[in-house]
Amino acid sequence: MNRYESTNRLRFAGQSCVANVLLEVCATSVRTACAAERGGADRIELCADLDVGGVTPDPALLASVLRSVSIPVHVLIRPRPGDFVYTPAEFDSMRRQVEHAKSAGAAGVAIGILLPDGRIDGPRTHVLAELARPLHVTFHRAFDETPSLFDALEDVIRSGADTLLTSGGAPDIVRGSAAIARLRELAGVHLQIMAGAGLSIGNLADFVRNTGVFCLHGSFRLDSGSLRQGADGIEQRVREAAQLLWTAFSETTEPQPVI
Repeated sequence: MNRYESTNRLRFAGQSCVANVLLEVCATSVRTACAAERGGADRIELCADLDVGGVTPDPALLASVLRSVSIPVHVLIRPRPGDFVYTPAEFDSMRRQVEHAKSAGAAGVAIGILLPDGRIDGPRTHVLAELARPLHVTFHRAFDETPSLFDALEDVIRSGADTLLTSGGAPDIVRGSAAIARLRELAGVHLQIMAGAGLSIGNLADFVRNTGVFCLHGSFRLDSGSLRQGADGIEQRVREAAQLLWTAFSETTEPQPVI
């Protein structure tokens, strides 16, 4: 637990929870993962090809990042870009990717499978979640493509995932803030809600104060309308984001529980 996290421990429904802020940074290289850690990120989501929404990283990259950082590393499990409806062969590939992440020493995986009609594929998601244990399991933003977010929330909870990453079904967290706040209320202690998509230094503080969601996900590689910046820029923005998040957290009296 780093210096941006609260140490307030809770017990609820037989599970150990930590009421905290959590800043997850999406990284695609050793340099960006190390920059995120130096900036104060709580954990890394490692992926490749972020321009297409991210796919599962190469095993060699995962091994290098795990050697280079001390914070938890979660691995995106996505065998290809495009939709989240997978063939049996692709699902077998995802199983192998989960097993590799687990054996390599990752702390968690991010998964997401949909049915052809856009609903959550609960049974196959559950298979991957059980295969990943005892790692932390996040259901990623495939959730935002479902026809009914609130029906889908129940499916994600039943799948056994620990965290739901969402933009509230909107292109970014600002436009999805009302839905994210409602998802947080409905999820209660059964599921951690993490907000991601369009997160920036400029919108972070207002977003967390308005929604009560203190678990955030971002890449910090872009700055509203500017060119991409290197690892130094990412480190600085992560540091600013962590400090803003901690300040907002310290000003509230009802942070969300994290399972």
